[in-house]
Amino acid sequence: MSLSNRYDFVLLFDVKDGNPNGDPDAGNLPRLDAETGHGLVTDVALKRKVRNFVAMTKEQDLRDPQPGEKRFEIYVREKSILNQQNQRAYSALKLDAENLEPVPDEASEKKAIKEKKRKGSGDDVNKARDWMCQNFFDVRTFGAVMSTEVNCGQVRGPVQLTFARSVDPIVAQEHSITRMAVTTEAEAEKQSGDNRTMGRKHTVPYGLYMAHGFVSSFLAKQTGFGEDDLALLWQALAQMFEHDRSAARGEMSTRGLYVFRHDSELGNAPAHALFERIKIMRAESVDVPRSFDDYAVLFDGNSIGAGSEQSLGNGVALQRLA
Repeated sequence: MSLSNRYDFVLLFDVKDGNPNGDPDAGNLPRLDAETGHGLVTDVALKRKVRNFVAMTKEQDLRDPQPGEKRFEIYVREKSILNQQNQRAYSALKLDAENLEPVPDEASEKKAIKEKKRKGSGDDVNKARDWMCQNFFDVRTFGAVMSTEVNCGQVRGPVQLTFARSVDPIVAQEHSITRMAVTTEAEAEKQSGDNRTMGRKHTVPYGLYMAHGFVSSFLAKQTGFGEDDLALLWQALAQMFEHDRSAARGEMSTRGLYVFRHDSELGNAPAHALFERIKIMRAESVDVPRSFDDYAVLFDGNSIGAGSEQSLGNGVALQRLA
């Protein structure tokens, strides 16, 4: 069932003694706004957790799909070769993915390779793009650029996420760690019995982060993103950290998922005006927050119970899903 409403949402999550999103350009330190000291988590990192959650929960469905249907595969997976993923669409639809004549010399071969992005008719590319949307959850949700050597076109996803930003400035702490074991005999001899190999870990003592998201029903119709996909997205956002535990990330938890549902496809209020009505207040007695209990989340000055839904008038309703 296709979407007939616009949605805007606010995602709150926190981290304790962990690194929510390391920056590879800064020695894997937690990402920071250099001017304000607020912590950042990229939209890519959040989408990765959604992808992992869907891949995990739908694994059985992929092993035993309905006839001719595998709707919940993940396109961007660890170590996946995207051109091979694209080729599956051409193979399934029995389209000629190459569509190239034999080339007599090296110059012609190089030219043919450059033209691979434009190979095939526009109709073939459209069919391949539709097949990718039908079979890959993340393609029809977040979109994808698939106009590489095996051209499946480009998809603009109906679901978009912003960077998450911490409510208060964070402190990135660095910890020295040691390793008592070694990998090889040569390494053991080199250390002359002292196996205390040094390393570093970076953590945030505590941080509460907020991200904003948007769901377009118009783009959803183009990709086939439906009500069942939307329900799975809400579930993933609410539970994705529960199945992504590691020592590096400490304790991460979704603390709130606030969804604004518009009665129309165009929307009944600007997203920024709705987001600004959600305020996160730190308790006056708390100087340095170290838990979610140190904050209060208010909408127009009132708390919002989990699972509750309230009409805001003008065709907009607010529901807290987590």
